[in-house]
Amino acid sequence: MTSRRHALPLSASAMTMRFILSSVAALFLSACATIPAPVSPAQTPQTATVRIIGLNDFHGNLEPFPRLSQVPVADGKSEQAQLAGAAYLASAVAEARTQNAYNMVIAAGDLIGASPLASSIFLDEPTIGAMNRIGLDFNAVGNHEFDRGWQELQRMQNGGCTQYTLRQPCQVEQPFPGAKFRFLAANVIMPGGETLFAPYGIKRFGTGAAQVSVGVIGLTLKDTPSLVTPSGVDGLTFLDEADTINALVPRLEAEGADAIVVSIHQGLSTEVGVNDKSCGGVSGALLDILARLDPRVDVVISGHTHRAYVCDYSAIDPSRKFLVTSAGYGGSLLTDIALTVDLARNDVIAASADNVVVQSQGRDAAGAPVPANPAFRQYAPDPQVAEYVSTYVAASREAAQRPVGKVSGSAADPGPATEETQLGNLIADAQLFATRAQGAQIAFMNNSGVRTPMNAAADGTVTYGDIYSVQPFGNTLITKSFTGAQLLALLEQQFDDDGFAQTFSPSEGFAMRYDMRRPSGSRLVAASLDGKPINPAATYRVTMNSFLAAGGDGFTVFADGTNVVTGPVDLDAMEAYLRAVPLRQLPETGRVTEAK
Repeated sequence: MTSRRHALPLSASAMTMRFILSSVAALFLSACATIPAPVSPAQTPQTATVRIIGLNDFHGNLEPFPRLSQVPVADGKSEQAQLAGAAYLASAVAEARTQNAYNMVIAAGDLIGASPLASSIFLDEPTIGAMNRIGLDFNAVGNHEFDRGWQELQRMQNGGCTQYTLRQPCQVEQPFPGAKFRFLAANVIMPGGETLFAPYGIKRFGTGAAQVSVGVIGLTLKDTPSLVTPSGVDGLTFLDEADTINALVPRLEAEGADAIVVSIHQGLSTEVGVNDKSCGGVSGALLDILARLDPRVDVVISGHTHRAYVCDYSAIDPSRKFLVTSAGYGGSLLTDIALTVDLARNDVIAASADNVVVQSQGRDAAGAPVPANPAFRQYAPDPQVAEYVSTYVAASREAAQRPVGKVSGSAADPGPATEETQLGNLIADAQLFATRAQGAQIAFMNNSGVRTPMNAAADGTVTYGDIYSVQPFGNTLITKSFTGAQLLALLEQQFDDDGFAQTFSPSEGFAMRYDMRRPSGSRLVAASLDGKPINPAATYRVTMNSFLAAGGDGFTVFADGTNVVTGPVDLDAMEAYLRAVPLRQLPETGRVTEAK
């Protein structure tokens, strides 16, 4: 392996080095696969091409998206199409595989969590089953993989019916078999110093002089603990991403990896089309990690931002000649990556990637087929995956179709986490309604937890499936006491030097005003309850979901409350609120205003 590019000096935290020395070798053995396939006739004796299909942020989207999606193409233009669905994704992956005998499928996290009802109500077991059938090889854990706790995540890997959540597992498949692919978690450290899952895996193709080996390092973003309920990551340590990757690159080379792929649940945003390789307008937290990566990395498959891109990073840093890719959200695209390996030098000599739009076969409200967009290939559903998905969809239908109440109209898409919406305010009002008996005076909903619009029928009816899609996490409601001073400090945490982190949706009777022109720490202009300013010396009873109650989304003051009372599940609260009146009016906005 001395013919590969020379290594730069590497740094790693002491904790990273400790887990490498103590646990990587054993974990690696369980994450390797060998494919004794012949060299494809299309390949020369001097080179071999490995086809890698990149996925990310599937979020349990077993069925096609319920509405048309916009795909950014070029020059600020976009095309509209019906996208996604596990059966269609399976066909697209299968077709991509046919290009080369040596092929593999890698995902960059958030396969599960924040999922539609057909997957989430069954603890995302059907998403694991669908990915087994698609042929996924490795998945780097994302932050949403921890939504139900790390023990439940291990059940996703290993299978079985042990109950770790409020919901009963194995309702359809008994027992649940677990993932045939390997979860990877290079920077997630258990109390004993070992990684939660294998830090990397190697897949080997061919034999003898024609053998090609691809090493895959998988990891999540270091900030995962601030994005999930703290109890879900209790006892785990999340290490620096670049240090972790760089510490593993030499080990992969020593174990024969000809190509090194990083699959990381962190990402970018760009201002160009999904296949523009220029990295135009690139931004995001992943940039700081990429700038520190060992140049021997060949491809970085990323996620988290739900954006689609193929960035040739050498346009930013010529010393680091790797591609950075992301396939958007929900199985709406896949990234078709080709790595050409020089068999004599044991090194990647060429790399290319394109995002492929997974156009499915949509139907309108009357059930008639929606015409395909000729700009994209339309796939037929894979029969085996389609049958598997239909089993779970049918099982979820009875619960999904149960009416829970009527509202005065459809509540629009939740939009960015900084935007006050009728839907967010409705949720906060429902939470206050459900916890009045615990003395609640105010309720706050984190806007990032509002996942979809709530579409009412023509007569205003909404179903359990509708409200489940809006809040798929199954959080309980927590009521705590805070001093007025604590409450004001909490509200100030909504703002940072770059603008908003996110704002809350507050319940009826509460109002606040902010001014982003003020210095950080003093941007809250006013806050009041029932028209009276918040008194720093008074005590207030505040309700929030269990995610926020533990300091989630970086709102650490929530964890400081006292006189804690646990209330109902958030969905039960919403159903009770809707059923309390014949027709629930959607609340107006205006509870959160910006000073001019």
